[in-house]
Order: sequence, then structure tokens, then C-alpha cells
Amino acid sequence: MFRILEAQAPAKQNATATITTLCGRLQSATLLEDRRAAILGLRSFAKEWPASVASGGLRNLIKCLDNDIEDVDTTKITLETLLMLFNSDESSVSGKFSSKEKAADAILARGAISTARPERAQECVATSPVGVSRLVAVLDDKREAVRSEGLLLLTALTLSSPELQKVVAYENAFDRIFGIIDAEGSLTHGGIPVQDCLSLLANLLRLNVSNQNLFRESGWMKKLAVLLARYLEEQDAPESIAEWARPQQDKNVWGLLAVIRLFLIRGSVGTQTNQRSFWQSGLLAQVMEIAFHVSVDIHIRAEALATAADLIRGNPQLQEAFAQLDVPSPRNQNPTPEVNGHFNGAAHSPRDNVISALLEMALVTSTLEAFDVRLACCECIKAYLQGHSPIRLFFLRRAIEGYLSDEDEPDNIITILLRHNDNRSGDPYRLWISAVLFFHLLYENFEAKNMAMQVHEGDAEKGEEVVTCIQALASNLVSAEQNMEDERVSIAYLTILCSWLYEDHEAVNDFLSEGSIIQSIVQLVTQNNRSRTLTSGLCAVLLGTVYEFSTKDSPVPRNMIHQILTTRLGRERYIDRITKLREHPMIRNYEVLPQDSSSGQVGGLPEVYFDNTFVEFVKDNFSCMVRAIDRAPQLEVPVVANGIQKGISRELVDSLKAQVEDRNQVAQKLESDVLTLERKLGQEQADHRKAKDFAATELSRIRNINEALQRNHEEDLKNVEEESQKSQQDLKRQQELEVKRLQEDMQTLRADHELALARIRERDDAEIQDLRSTISRLKTELEKTNKEHVQDLQTAHETYSAEMSSLESRLQRAEDRYADADSRASRMQQEVEHKEAARRSTQTELDDLLMVLGDLEEKRSRDKKRLRELGEPTSDGEEDEEDSEDSKENEGEGSDTTESAKDSM
Repeated sequence: MFRILEAQAPAKQNATATITTLCGRLQSATLLEDRRAAILGLRSFAKEWPASVASGGLRNLIKCLDNDIEDVDTTKITLETLLMLFNSDESSVSGKFSSKEKAADAILARGAISTARPERAQECVATSPVGVSRLVAVLDDKREAVRSEGLLLLTALTLSSPELQKVVAYENAFDRIFGIIDAEGSLTHGGIPVQDCLSLLANLLRLNVSNQNLFRESGWMKKLAVLLARYLEEQDAPESIAEWARPQQDKNVWGLLAVIRLFLIRGSVGTQTNQRSFWQSGLLAQVMEIAFHVSVDIHIRAEALATAADLIRGNPQLQEAFAQLDVPSPRNQNPTPEVNGHFNGAAHSPRDNVISALLEMALVTSTLEAFDVRLACCECIKAYLQGHSPIRLFFLRRAIEGYLSDEDEPDNIITILLRHNDNRSGDPYRLWISAVLFFHLLYENFEAKNMAMQVHEGDAEKGEEVVTCIQALASNLVSAEQNMEDERVSIAYLTILCSWLYEDHEAVNDFLSEGSIIQSIVQLVTQNNRSRTLTSGLCAVLLGTVYEFSTKDSPVPRNMIHQILTTRLGRERYIDRITKLREHPMIRNYEVLPQDSSSGQVGGLPEVYFDNTFVEFVKDNFSCMVRAIDRAPQLEVPVVANGIQKGISRELVDSLKAQVEDRNQVAQKLESDVLTLERKLGQEQADHRKAKDFAATELSRIRNINEALQRNHEEDLKNVEEESQKSQQDLKRQQELEVKRLQEDMQTLRADHELALARIRERDDAEIQDLRSTISRLKTELEKTNKEHVQDLQTAHETYSAEMSSLESRLQRAEDRYADADSRASRMQQEVEHKEAARRSTQTELDDLLMVLGDLEEKRSRDKKRLRELGEPTSDGEEDEEDSEDSKENEGEGSDTTESAKDSM
């Protein structure tokens, strides 16, 4: 019996079936309460079954947003359900709908859609006629929550869509963004909304030339300068910002500097135009004030210096104007760093020239906390020197003059490099930065190299040993390696030497003037020190450069250098050292490794060893250096310096010398021949004088004969002129007769032409008359044809109208039948629902009766058992008969119930 009850019990529903049922209710519900209940059910499943809910109910949920937009509660739970579908992180959804603002909820939903399907969301917004306008208009909303969510949504949408960036920018987005920044308290007091505004501004300007032009032409460059000026005023105020607010302030300033650098991409077509606009707005001066303001965070100062470098790089006019700026002097400030990276110091300090201040900051400051600022100062000076040869020569000349004057200049790069042994310190980056700047002064500048080669120590006239600049650098390199100084010191010297000696025969000869240097460099390469792989590899590059650009006339001949490399060093070891240098992560992965203070361990020196230009130099010339050892000593590499080619094959030089000696012998022989010819010439001149006298006598005799002939010639000339006049008159008469005859022939031809023209006109008139008659006949036939065609068209139109009437009547009948069938289907649906309700009611009653019957059976069994225990007789037949009657009654009731259930179905 219980099995029968279990079989008749309704089946248990799983989650998928329940979701399908709820989606059906949401689709078919006509009452708002029913739809709300269905949405609540779907929301409970959206966390664990987002795919099923989205596939079955997403369209209906979106439809509810359109239909039930006036009901706040329904809209709220609908948006919550949509957010759960798009965002799997439950914690990010909870708590966002505490307010009842539908606008913020809608923007949250759009943001979630943009995160889930960014490309599709961007396409939909871009193709919507007013989509972008409405989103940008959200920035003007007075409600902070709505405006903040709008900022985040626009930032997500404009991240990777240039077209959408342009549309948003032309919706007056820049004005709205700066309005929010001003309303939130600018850079100093602004919070997260200011940071979001700068992120949106960066998205609109990044790699988008059109938006950058719009920004510049609309005058917003000055607004950036104004924001920085306000920030500086706040820093100088007596009551500065609270310490807890400084991190957000630093983020805002860093974000604005990053936005400025978006206009200054290297190689971009509009970079120089943007640089001039920033200069005219006074922004460069504001940036430099931030860079040297002692109370500004170290990282912000470094970013400001990097921005200043981008502002002047590759622009000669701005580079020259930049050198005229004055900034707060870094001398005598002695700031004490605080925990959060800010310094305590005087707000006002003496002013100094910007170049001197940059050198002071880069070379004199030695604290580890200021490394990023020092490196940024170096980059700023490099940008000042880049691409401007006169400035580089002026800078180098000033450095040389300061070195030769023997004055104590702690920021003189040549003094630091050449007198390192006298001024050793625990700061290797002081010498490293000096080497980088010196490298950029000499790199690919032969005039600067020649100027630097004039630097030397010692006076030969006083009997002192003269040490050139290259020899001093090489000596300091060997000394640093012998004393096991920091590897950055050796790399600094090798950076200068490798680049200076490359493609410069004179510099190589200067290097080889000290014969022991090359032996010391070979010894450094042969040392098997795995911890100094970079130094060993660069020494091998230096040896390859020296051999590649040496000559037969070098202080150490080319043959001897090749012998040293192949015997003491060995070809395999030479190639191995250079290859390991190229494969070292500091060279191979230079572009992806951080080149700042974060690259080192906590409390240690940063892992910064190379300059980016030198890394490119090594990579570009790697194959040349590897093949250098295989070049024959007899071959010299040609070098073009200032348009003059230097270095040729030594065999060619020897052959030319032999040819010169042969030519000298030939010249001597020619000189003896000249003496002989001079004697012959004197004899010839005497003979010439005699011949000249004889020629004068003959000339006078010929003149007399000529005068007699001339007189006879005049008489003959008169006779010839008379005969010529007579012949001209005869010719004139003949021409007149010929002209008369031609005129008569012309008149005859004119008369014949007029007769022929008349005949042609008569023939043309006849043809024209014939054509007119033909045209009139064709017009008559055309009118007749048109009448017949019109009659045919009318007949076809009447037939078509009759058919259309018939089809319309049939269509009307079909629509009536469809409406009748639809109404019958609705009635049948209602009847089915009523019968289903009746069946459920009957089933419930049947379940209750079965439970009562079971209780009665159990009670009857107990009563019989008690009677038997009391000794009362009981009839088994009656029991069986009663059982059979009861079973029959139950079966009858069950059959009636089943039939009623079937009827209800």
C-alpha cells in the first residue's frame, strides 16, 4: 500500500527544472506580484546556477526592466539578479544596492556587462544613437554615487576602443572631467573620484591623436598647468595637508603627470607640437618646481623629472630654453625622509640654474632613498643633450674647463671619472651616472671625441709623464677590478671605453700607447669569476673593438694584438665571454626589467647596471664583435669620420708605395730628357729667328702683288653688278605674268565651286523633305500602338484588381478563423487549468482517506488481538469477508478517484 502511495506521489524537482518553471512564470505572468516572485526565485538560483538562469531568463529579466521601470522594488531585484549573473564575486554585489537610486543600479549593471563582454558592450554603446551622450551626461549628475559609477563605466568602455574614445571626447567630456576634479578639491584634496577622472582622461588621450589635437586646440593644456600650480601652492601653505591624505594626493599628482606624458610619445607626429604647447602654457616650469620641491614624495619627484625629460627631448628650441630655467637649489637642504617617503625641509630655498641643480642632485646626493630621483635627473640631462650637437659640445667644454682648473667641483663628471682613486666613496652610482652622461656626450660625435682626447694630465716640458683621458679611464678600470670594487664601477668605465674606441682609429692608438693596458684587460677576461660575468664580457668586447679598429701603424701592431687574442685568450673563450654577456638577463631582458629602486633587494643597491642606449649599442654590434677575431690582421676596417674614410688594406698601401718609387725613377729619367730637349729648343729658336726674317721679306712682296690684284677685282665687281640688275628685272616681269595667270585660274575654280554647292543644296533639301514625311508616318503608327497598349493595360489592371479582392476576402476569412481558433484555445486552456485544480483537490482528499483507512485497519487489528487475549471468539470468515469487502470498497473508491483524475486531466 505504501508503495502505491509512493508511486502516486509527485516527482521531486531539480534545480534546472525549477529554474525553467520560474522562467516560464516570469514570461507568462500578467500580475506585477507574480513577476516579482518569479524574479526573487531566479535571484536565489543566480549565485550557484548563473548559466541556467541566464539562458532561460535573461531576455525576460531585461524585458521586465522595460515594462516595470516604474516599480522601484521590482527594478532593484531585477538589477541585483543581473549583476549576480554577470559578476561571479558575491561580495562585490552585496551592499551595492543599499540606495534606492535606479540610475546607479542601471550603471552598475552596465559596468558588469562591460566587464563580462567588453567588445560587445562597446559595440552596442557606439551604435546606439544616444548611448554615448547619455553616459557622458551622467558626469553632470549631482548624486555622487551615480557620477562615480558613471566614471567607472566610461573608463571601462574607453579602455580599448579608439572610435568610442573620439565620440566621448566630442561630447564635451574634457570639460565635465575637469569640472569634477575642481568640485572634488583638485589634486590636493580630491579623493578617489579625482583619480577615476584622471584614469578616464588617460583612456581618452592614450595613442589617440585626434583627441590630443582636440584637447590642445580647446586650450586644456593651460588647465593642467593650473592644477599643478594649485598643488604647489598647497605644498607651500603653512597648514599643509594631513599625513593620512598624502597617499591619495600623490596618486592624483602621479596620474596627472602620467596624462601629460601621453602627449609626449617618442616618434609621434604631434609630439613636438605638444611640447611647444606645454611650454607656452608654463607647464614645464611647474613640473620642475615639483621635481625640486623638498616636501614632495620621492616617487612623484622622479615622475616629474621623467615628464620634464619627455617635454624637451628632441626639440632644440626647448632644450635651449630649458637651460635658462631656475629651480630651488638642492644644496644645504639636508631633508630628513619620513616614513611615507616625504621630506621635511624648508619650503623656500635659494634658486639655482636647472642644469647645475640636476647635476647636483644626480651626483652629490648619495642616499639610497633618492636613487629614483638621481636616475630621473640623469634621464633629464640626457634628454637635454639628445640630438643637439652644440649643446653637447658646450656641456663637454665646460666640464673640461672645470677639470683643468683644479677647482673642487663635486658635480664635474670628468673629475669624478678621472680622479676616482682620489675620491673613493661607497656610492658606485655617482661614478656610474657620470659615465652614462660622458657616454652620451661622446656617442656618435667625432668632434666631441676629438675634444675629449685633448684632456690629459702631466706636463711633458717639465719632464712629467703625460696621461691621456683614455689611458686614465683604462687605468682606473684595471685598478677597480684589482681592488674588487663594485661591479657597477667597472661597467661604467667599460661603457665609455667600448663606445669611444668603436670606429675611431686615433682613440684606439691612444689606448694602445700604454702597452701594459691590453695585457691587463686580457688577464681580466681570463679570470674565471662567475660573479662578474658582465665585466668579463665587456672586457672581451673592448678587446674585440681594439683589434677591429687597430692598424699596422698602431703602437701595438695589429698582428701582435691578433696573436695575443688567439694565444693568451683563445678564440673559444673570447666568443664564450661575449655570448654570455649577450645572453645575460641584464642585457637580454633589459626592456622588461625594472630600472629603478624596486629592482634591488630591500636595503641593498638597485639592480641597475646599464644605460638603454649602450644596451642597444651592444645588441646592434654583437655579431660584428664576435666575428672580429676571425678577421685577418692584414685587413683594416674602413671608417668614415666626418665624411672622410679612414683605414684601407695594408697590401694596397704597400703596392701604392712600390708604385710611387717606380714613378720617382720615371720622374728622374724625364728630368734628364728635359735638359736634352732644352738644348734642342735653343737651336730651334735660332733657326726660327732666321726663318722669321725670310718670312718678312716674302710678306712685303706678297702685299704688293695683292694690291695689284685688288684693283683688277674692283672693275670685275662693277660688271657683275650690272649683269645682276639686268637679270633681276627679267625675273620680276616673269613673276608678274605668273601672278596674273594664277588669278584667272582662281576665278574659274570659284565659279565651279559655286555650281557644285548649289547642286548639293538641292539634293540635301530633297532628302530633308523625305525624312520629314517618314517622321510623320512613324508618329502616326506610334500613336496607334500606344492606344492599343493602353487598352491592354486597362484589361490587365481590372483582372489584377479582381484577384486582389478575392485574396483579401480569403485573408479576412483566414484571420476570422484564426481568431476563433485562438479564442477556443484560450477557453480550452482555462478548462484544463480548472480540471487540473479539481484533480489536485481530489488527490488530496484521497490521500487523507487512505491515511484514515490505515488508522482504522491498525485499530481493528489491535481490537482483535485484545479479544483473543481475553478469550473471546472471533470469526476468520467474517474477517476475510470484511477484508474482501473493504478491499473492494477501497478498489472502488480508487477506481472512482482515478477516473475523476483522468476526467480532470
